[in-house]
Amino acid sequence: MYLPEKFAESRSEELFRLMREHPLGMLVTHTSSGLEANHLPFLLDEGRSALLAHVARANPIWREVNEGAEVLVVFRGAQGYISPNWYPTKQETHRHVPTWNYEVVHAHGRIHVRDDEKFVRGVVARLTRTHEGGEPQPWKMTDAPEDYIAEQLSHIVGIEVELTRLEGKRKLSQNREPRDFNGTVSALDERGCKDLASAMRRALGE
Repeated sequence: MYLPEKFAESRSEELFRLMREHPLGMLVTHTSSGLEANHLPFLLDEGRSALLAHVARANPIWREVNEGAEVLVVFRGAQGYISPNWYPTKQETHRHVPTWNYEVVHAHGRIHVRDDEKFVRGVVARLTRTHEGGEPQPWKMTDAPEDYIAEQLSHIVGIEVELTRLEGKRKLSQNREPRDFNGTVSALDERGCKDLASAMRRALGE
């Protein structure tokens, strides 16, 4: 990844935050057919320094990938188009062009296929607790009949990515002078792009 110093993010706590808040990762693998990309909701297990997920048993990726092969999981945070018209200095110099702001984490690691019911059940239970937590009446696995849950679990296979390296990039107008930065945040707020505006404010306050 092209990573200018101004946009580099190396703090593990910030990278972990982005991965937790934007858990749908793009798993990139190399198989005999070439590059493959699968989009999966991941769990970050900081204690094990691993990413946990599952795929459909019908998905050939778990059979085609080599055990322990190097893979890449891409997580994308807030992102959006930035117009030069939002920069006050544009009215003075007209020497600006459009750009795109974004946050991204590249998680490098080694993949392990976990085709066992205990692992898969644990991943599904943790995913459920994580994403149902904000519901008034959170759904839990015991809400469904045990034979139905067992059948559903038999149709998926666990995936574990042992993390080896993280790369982070937060391109959030840190290279702009204050009035252009503030003009961009205001324009995003006005257009309802609250996530990107908040990400920029966070970057400014760090």
